[in-house]
Amino acid sequence: MLIKKSQAIKSSEITSRDLYLNRRKFLAGLAVTAAAAGFGVKEIAAPSARAWATGKIDGIQKSGFSTSERITPLDQVAHYNNYYEFSTEKQEPAELAKNFRTRPWTVAIDGQVSKKQKWDIDSVLKFAPPEERIYRHRCVEGWSMVVPWVGFSLSALIQRAQPLGKAKYVVFHSLLDPDRMPGQRGRVLDWPYVEGLRMDEAMHPLTLLCFGMYGQTLPNQDGAPLRIVVPWKYGFKSAKAIVKISFTDHEPVTTWNEANPHDFGFYSNVNPKVERYHSQAYERRLGEFRPRPTLMFNGYDQVAGLYSGLDLEKNY
Repeated sequence: MLIKKSQAIKSSEITSRDLYLNRRKFLAGLAVTAAAAGFGVKEIAAPSARAWATGKIDGIQKSGFSTSERITPLDQVAHYNNYYEFSTEKQEPAELAKNFRTRPWTVAIDGQVSKKQKWDIDSVLKFAPPEERIYRHRCVEGWSMVVPWVGFSLSALIQRAQPLGKAKYVVFHSLLDPDRMPGQRGRVLDWPYVEGLRMDEAMHPLTLLCFGMYGQTLPNQDGAPLRIVVPWKYGFKSAKAIVKISFTDHEPVTTWNEANPHDFGFYSNVNPKVERYHSQAYERRLGEFRPRPTLMFNGYDQVAGLYSGLDLEKNY
């Protein structure tokens, strides 16, 4: 995998903000054909709405973890969203979330920690300097994008949380508020959304505590005000709108794994050899028409050591 310093990447190579914000309808347990693994040309070429304005983030540092691949346009990214808390349609979350308030907002810390606590979101954002991380993002539905996220390594928060030695997993709890998130009024999933990582995965420097993209604060439809980005795993592992982080000594029950354990394992590393509800051998980058081969760990080979001795076709 070719990695180069962000400062060496031309702005023209960065995926635009437009391409990131639309995604395909996807329900657990539904049979999906190979054609459905792609997406409509109309969706990609002409998103129905523009990204909602966000605020500029000052003091962003460049990161050596960034890929040199062409960035997906912002308008495309901002209207291609899997965010079932608002809608199962790709373009609807941008409209339905436009008035979603992200202040006041707190993040609770509990479980196997030296002290339970609750942090204000603006305090959390000061735990470390913001970095731009240009990451590949791969969805289990078969599409992908390249996004310049803004945040810092999740390890900075974990260290402040002071987990106990017996804490082996980190669990992320998303907001439960059907009045503000209309998709939660239905039973598409068991709300609130819960995801988790093994402690060593959470502490890996690639794992990002994210609060922005394209140099600005996260749009509401992308998980504002706080989400996780784990670039070597399928996108559903990256929880959005986080309100609580728990530490536990056992593997947690996670939302998609509970809904459909056959297709959504706990690890869910990007693996072209493991079929979900369809083959994962190829992916289609938003804005492109030809599929490309899927890379093991989404191309982030530096995480391979985390799974030494683990059969990733059985432990998916």
